[in-house]
Amino acid sequence: MLTDKNGLTESEFLARYRPGDYPRPSVTADILLFSPDTDGYELLLIRRGGHPSLGMWALPGGFANPDETVDAAAARELLEETHVEGLTLAPIGLFSDPGRDPRGWVITHAYAALADRHTLHVCADDDADDARWFHVSLAEGVLMLTDGTETLRADLDIRMTQTPFGIRHDVGILSRNGIAFDHAKIIAVAYLKLNRHR
Repeated sequence: MLTDKNGLTESEFLARYRPGDYPRPSVTADILLFSPDTDGYELLLIRRGGHPSLGMWALPGGFANPDETVDAAAARELLEETHVEGLTLAPIGLFSDPGRDPRGWVITHAYAALADRHTLHVCADDDADDARWFHVSLAEGVLMLTDGTETLRADLDIRMTQTPFGIRHDVGILSRNGIAFDHAKIIAVAYLKLNRHR
């Protein structure tokens, strides 16, 4: 039977292990639902109905439960907040900047799907006060989201590095107007990835 440097077997080690002795993050899923339009893409955003970022526009999403994968949490949250289901959600990346969520240490995994908005019946629900499609543009570090009546803007510092595994997008938020959390960063990364395949 294998023992560690303290002479403990794995079962003895696990019996003494206390998860509460170590800080642990919460994990969320955020979903980017893009729809093609005549000159690019639209993105579905929800208006937050609760704190934090009350009244700001955000990606649909929420906390993963201990009994589900983050993939399952993404599908569940999209359904609960927008009534959209049955889409294949592709992983976009993990976002873990310290302070990205004022509630504490929260890491999110972002997912994206591409669908024709006219085939979807979107309805804001759960903790979303509203759901709207915003046209997306990104040029020279400026992210613009507009739905014809409201315009959201984020100024970003975008750096791209070619790696053997593809392009790495490092995005810093310089300013954001009406966009919750670090969602401007997540949107920029997903949009850059999506446009690479156009």
